[in-house]
Formats: sequence, C-alpha cells, structure tokens
Amino acid sequence: MKLQIEAQHLRIRIDEDELAQLLAGNVVAGHTQFAKAFMMHFTLRLQHEGEPVLTGYTDAWQIGLPEAAVREHAARLPTREGLRYLLPCEQGVDALELLFDVDVRDSVRRRYGAKS
Repeated sequence: MKLQIEAQHLRIRIDEDELAQLLAGNVVAGHTQFAKAFMMHFTLRLQHEGEPVLTGYTDAWQIGLPEAAVREHAARLPTREGLRYLLPCEQGVDALELLFDVDVRDSVRRRYGAKS
C-alpha cells in the first residue's frame, strides 16, 4: 500500500495482491518509520457504509472504504480512474480529498500477462 499526502489530498494506491486481501474481507496494514522520530501505522478495510471513514490518531490511521464501490471498481480493472471522495473537515478547513486506486501497471501485468 502506498500513501501520498499533499495538502488536503490523500491518495491510497494498492496492488492486486492487496486488493485480493481486501475483497476477501481482510485488512491491509502498513507502517512507516520516520527515522528515529516516530512510526506511523495505517490500516485499510472495506465496510458496508456507503461513505469512507478515516479514524484513529496522528500515528495510527484506520481507513474504511465502501465495499460495494471497491468491488465495482475492481470489476473495471485495469483503469486509471480511481474512487474519489471528499471527507468533511473542521469548520474553515477545506475538505480532505481521498483518492483510492489500484496500480494500473500491476493490474495489466496480472490480468493480461503484459510485461512492463
């Protein structure tokens, strides 16, 4: 799982193996150690709710994505189009844009045997 953070944009990109984990009902987890300063943990899971949720603490995130939307997205792979959501923030702060996608190069390679 790869996370990209830029201002009010959070992009989550996973590969086909991680997608299979999610679709099987498992979580995808990861962490990043920021040198000697601190470690950040994050988990990604599917949920029955129709909107994504982001909960946790600054060093431990839990991200829940709508299961139906992820399954529909998986059926369209490979595609460069991801799932895009706006998560409300505190008053006066722009919404957080959440983008979820599956690595298109990995999808093409896995689904069609193409080499990159």
